[in-house]
Parts: sequence; C-alpha cells; structure tokens
Amino acid sequence: MDLIFEKSRADRCGYQLPELDVPSRNPDDFIPADYLRRDAPDLPEISEIDAVRHFTSLSKRNFGVESGTYPLGSCTMKYNPKINEDVARIESFENLHPLQPEMTVQGALELMYIMELLLCEITGMDNVCLHPAAGAHGELLGLMLIKGWHNQKKDYERNTILVPDSAHGTNLASAAMLGYRVVEVKSNDRGLVDMNDFTEKANEHIAGFMLTNPNTLGMFEENIIQISEQTHRLGGLLYYDGANLNGIMGIVRPGDMGFDIVHLNLHKTFSTPHGSGGPGSGPIGVKANLAPYLPIPIIIKTDAGYSFDYDRPLSVGQIRSFYGNFSVIIKAYSYIISMGAKGLRSVCENAVLNANYLMNMLKKNFFVPYDRTCKHEFVISAIKQKMKGVSALDIAKRMLDFGLHPPTMYFPLIVKEAMMFEPTETESKENLDKLAEVMADINKEVCENPDIVRNAPHTTVVGRLDDVRAARFPKLRYLKDERILPV
Repeated sequence: MDLIFEKSRADRCGYQLPELDVPSRNPDDFIPADYLRRDAPDLPEISEIDAVRHFTSLSKRNFGVESGTYPLGSCTMKYNPKINEDVARIESFENLHPLQPEMTVQGALELMYIMELLLCEITGMDNVCLHPAAGAHGELLGLMLIKGWHNQKKDYERNTILVPDSAHGTNLASAAMLGYRVVEVKSNDRGLVDMNDFTEKANEHIAGFMLTNPNTLGMFEENIIQISEQTHRLGGLLYYDGANLNGIMGIVRPGDMGFDIVHLNLHKTFSTPHGSGGPGSGPIGVKANLAPYLPIPIIIKTDAGYSFDYDRPLSVGQIRSFYGNFSVIIKAYSYIISMGAKGLRSVCENAVLNANYLMNMLKKNFFVPYDRTCKHEFVISAIKQKMKGVSALDIAKRMLDFGLHPPTMYFPLIVKEAMMFEPTETESKENLDKLAEVMADINKEVCENPDIVRNAPHTTVVGRLDDVRAARFPKLRYLKDERILPV
C-alpha cells in the first residue's frame, strides 16, 4: 500500500477553507518570529476521494472490538453502546471551554458532581475525584494521598509499598515514582495472596498495600478482610486497583472490603473505547479521612449552585490541567444512568458467566493453572504446546488467521506461556463457542502440523513481523529520498 505522501500530486486539493470574514492580521504582530515557519509544511496534496479511500483502507487493516472478538485480559475490550458517544457529542457539552465562568457551565458541574456521587455508591467510598487522566495516573494520585496522609502524621519511616506478584506493572511503577520501596508478595497455589508471605513482609514500615480484587488471575481474594485488618493494624492503607471492577461490580464494593483508596478506569468499565493510548479517565475514590488531601479544585454544591473549591490546605495540589477528561466522564455517566443498578450488576454476572464458560471449554486442550471458578477473566497456559515446539506467541499469531484478536500474552508473569482471556459481558455464546472451536483447531494443528502455527499469520496484510528490528530501528517519519522499507 502506498503512503499518502506517495499519492501526492502537485496542486491537488481535497478541501478549501472559506475566505476570511474578519480583517487579516500579520502573524508577526502577535506570534514571536522564532515560532513562525518560513516555508510551507511539506504536506501531501491529494483529492478528497483519494484521501477518504486511503484512510478507509488503513482502517480495514486495523482490528477493533467492532471487527470481532477481542478477549484481552485485564483490559475489558468490550463493545459499548453508541448512544454514549452521541450524548458526549451534544453541542452544549461539546462546545464548552474549561475557562468559562462557573455560572455558564452549571450543567457540566452538576453532571460531574452527580457522577462523583454515583461512583461513591458503586465503590463504597465517601468521596471521589474525577481529575486523573488514566488508571496509572489515578494510581499515582492514590499513592500521593498515602504519602500525604503519613507525612501529615509525621510518620516518615513508612517507605514501603507491598504489591502481589500478580499485580499490574503500573502498580510497581507508580509506587517507585513516588520514591517508595516496592516489596513483592507471593501468590499461593490457589492464585491468591500468600498470607504467610504477606505477614512476613508487612511491618511498621509499610505505607500501603496495592491490591487488585479480583486479581489478574481472575481469582477473588478470599482473605481480603484479614488482609485489610492486618494492614490497618500496622498503620498502613489499603489501595484498590480498579482495573478488574467488572468482576465484582454490583455484587460487592471495595469500600466494604476495607479499602481506603480506589481507582477506576471509566474507559474500561463504564463505556469508552479502550486502547490506542486514550482517551482515558481514572477517577479515585477515598474514605472520609483522606478527603482533605484530594487535589484541587473540588466541586461543591451551595444554595447558589455548583462551584469549584480551591481552599484545601492539606491538598496534594493540582495533578492535571482543568478538571478531568470531561468527554469520557459524560460517556460513563450516560452508561451508568442508562444501565441502572440492576443493569450494572448484570454486567458483572454475565462477564463472570462468560469467563467461566469459556475457561471450561478451553481447558479441554490447554492447561489451566488455577482450575476453579473464576471471576471475569482467567489465565490458561500453553506449556503443553510449548513442549511440542509451539509457543503461546505462535498460537496468538495463528488466531489472527481466524479473525480473532489474541488475548493478553505472557501476563501475569507467574504463569509460564500465559494467555489471559477476558470475554466480557458483551460476547454471545455463539461467539465464545467459535473462539473455543478455533483454539481446539489450533491445538490440533500443533499436534499434526506445527509449522503452520509457528509461521502464522498467513492471511493478514503483513506476515510475522520482526519485533526486535521494529523496536530498535523504527521508521517514524517520511523522507522523500528514503522509501520506508517494510519491517
């Protein structure tokens, strides 16, 4: 496929701006000369129809949740109703500017205020902050609150954050960014926190314990109350990674388990297309004792309406520009209001049902390291296929030939040849049966014709890529004299 630059022909135009209806101004009058380009940008010159065909062709090369089953574990790549996109595009929302006076954006402030109350109810928290731009950003803020809480008490010796060995990698990274010493807690043979290891490593130096429940193995932490009590008895705080909220939503609440801080992924659980780096939103919820440390500003309701409160002497400060990713918040609000309490509970019930159904289908051919009832996701291992010379990566590439996106690969790290599936609540039984059938067919190929799997994919636009070369020698821009070579 030619690059759009290679389709360019001089003087072809796909769009013309209307003539100025205001007096023209010389850019030199209001933009410093150092910031002005002297030559026109080298943009492709192409007709409208060729531009449309080019980007339509590119879109057909991409795999999305609307293309087929997309069972990425811990990512909740589910189909979301388009009505939520439509609501976010309502003109009176879409054309708002964050610097408008408060009295001109009362509707937006009311929506965010109600959204905070809804998330408090869903999570069992006392206060919610909508500012963080993504889940990892919410993690960072949660750890800032933990540090602020201990520093306010002059408890400066708490320099350790505990994380399970099955934790999302961002947990460790977020804690390290705040200067904490990260200590890993092992999992037991049931895929849960090893209580003996936890007891050994939890001491007076822990600032907090970051825990995902259900964890990334799809297992519900059965000892959560004991973990909570022990963490609090030692003076630490319990942090909830909300990436897997789909596995418990509407059934149990993190706040009722003893968690002090919760982060959510609105772009996973509450309807925004997830992936490609955004858009995202990672609100955090806290118990009342941590509310004074929330970032500024917070939205308050008075007799005069809604306004921003900056008078927060214990606040950790401002963590991003303005007040959160408003468009994502709107979509999540629309999703929650349209689903209602019963609907949100059914999301969880169907996600758990689908995961257990698929897991029991796949274990006929693949090893399941934790073979018991899971929540919304589960992990299988291709260790038996690896012994025959075919890796989990080979199997993932072969799935592409059948029009299926592969699951999350090689995570959690504690499972060899791991493949983590999260079918979500939106996949039908027929789709799950097809996925299971494809996996059975691939396993048969591993036994009878392994080369066809090892050399996959065969039907995609490009074959197996050289990942190392792509990472070490990326071609990131077009140069007229240097045709970009296929990787």
